[in-house]
Amino acid sequence: MAPNSPPSLANLLPKSLFFQKTVILTITFFAYASLHASRKPPSIVKSVLGPEISRNGSTPLHDLANSEKGWPPFNGTRGTHRLGELDLAFLSSYAIGMFFSGHFADTLDLRLFLSSGMLLSALFTVAFGFGYWFQIHSFLYFVVVQILCGFSQSTGWPSVVSVVSNWFGKSKRGLIMGVWNSHTSIGNILGSIVASSMLKFGWGWSFFWPGFFLFLIGILVYLFLAVSPEIIGLSLPSEIELNPIEASDHGEAEHLGLLQSKDSSPLEEVKPLEEEEINSLDAIGFIEAWKLPGVASFAICLFFSKLVAYTFLYWLPFYIRHTAVAGVHLSHETAGLLSTIFDFGGVLGGVLAGLLSDKLEARAITSVSFLLLSVPALVLYRVYGSSSMFANNILMFLTGSLVNGPYALITTAVAADLGTQTAIRGNSRALATVTAIIDGTGSVGAAIGPVLVGYISTSGWNTVFAMLITSIFIAALSLVPAVKSELTERKSRLQMNETAH
Repeated sequence: MAPNSPPSLANLLPKSLFFQKTVILTITFFAYASLHASRKPPSIVKSVLGPEISRNGSTPLHDLANSEKGWPPFNGTRGTHRLGELDLAFLSSYAIGMFFSGHFADTLDLRLFLSSGMLLSALFTVAFGFGYWFQIHSFLYFVVVQILCGFSQSTGWPSVVSVVSNWFGKSKRGLIMGVWNSHTSIGNILGSIVASSMLKFGWGWSFFWPGFFLFLIGILVYLFLAVSPEIIGLSLPSEIELNPIEASDHGEAEHLGLLQSKDSSPLEEVKPLEEEEINSLDAIGFIEAWKLPGVASFAICLFFSKLVAYTFLYWLPFYIRHTAVAGVHLSHETAGLLSTIFDFGGVLGGVLAGLLSDKLEARAITSVSFLLLSVPALVLYRVYGSSSMFANNILMFLTGSLVNGPYALITTAVAADLGTQTAIRGNSRALATVTAIIDGTGSVGAAIGPVLVGYISTSGWNTVFAMLITSIFIAALSLVPAVKSELTERKSRLQMNETAH
């Protein structure tokens, strides 16, 4: 049983379900956006730390011996290798921490767990920037800082998904979480803008400000986050399972209780549950969670989907900087700012994937569709993205939409669906564990992708894009069983409707 934490200030806010849900969405949105913003500085400063474009105009990937500037130990002939290894240090510790964090999030005080992780992440983000001010050139120092930061950040995702799922029902979960999950792209955008803008003052400041903002949001989480309605004396309207005929008769809005109740007046209060009572519920076992229907398929899919998404997250500014657009090499700051177009596309992709999956009632079919469409988008971006600034921006936006769509859908709505499915017999304490398994497996792929780029990019960027396309095909194939299951379910539903008529 977890110790009872001090009451949060959420008890002082109006007891309207609509108001409280709005607060929860806002707090968790900015919590994870700030975590993602603090992950962007390493990718933004890569082109500053690593080998610079050589005097003869070629890129360091082809002429490392003649390169200049950079920051030891990342500016030598093995500079890109070490930058990739730095990504591996963060992402591998994040992936390992994720598997443990899911279980802890199911058994500990979520508010304390999340806010503590955010404050530690802020500390280690700023600590990386200390390397600039204190002239640190030890590779080991930067690796240790990234490992500690990765473990700290792993507390975030299982916690915020659990909190949001505690407050929102399953109906239209894809759309709500698709919109809410734009925090990932919004955080990337804000982190890129802040980190890029600070480069002219010294790359250490690119780490300081995202870390500082993360610290402030962590304090707000500690003060205002109510991890479930019961803690503050509210209860959610029951979601009644209706067939299509009944749904049309009763009206869907009366049963969802998603963004608002029938009116936004305070609901009848129930006796608040102490956080001790909620935390005392049994959590599902790690192995048992793996055996749940659909968990393994979607976890494998996310492994390869996140490999692709995080390759762009950590290497896109570097790629833009070292690939001439319309014959011109862009500055460090411009390359960092331009990379945000990929994340703007990710916002649209996440929302569209969530909306379509709700309409179709088919998460796997939606994910596979996005994955397969992203293949020609990647080819077009590689072949024609450097022809002009217009082509670069349009194709980068399109690629971001299609690559991030299934990644956003699986880490939110799919994970929440699988963590609250009927096979668990109502055990909501399984949610964080299932979420951690899926995102933790994805994070292993995320750790592998960037470090591979650090090595294979020396053979040319075509090799990198071939790796990304291969990963997407494997991701799509892993969902074949889930797609078959959804098609069978749809066929059965149609037959039932025909019988009813």
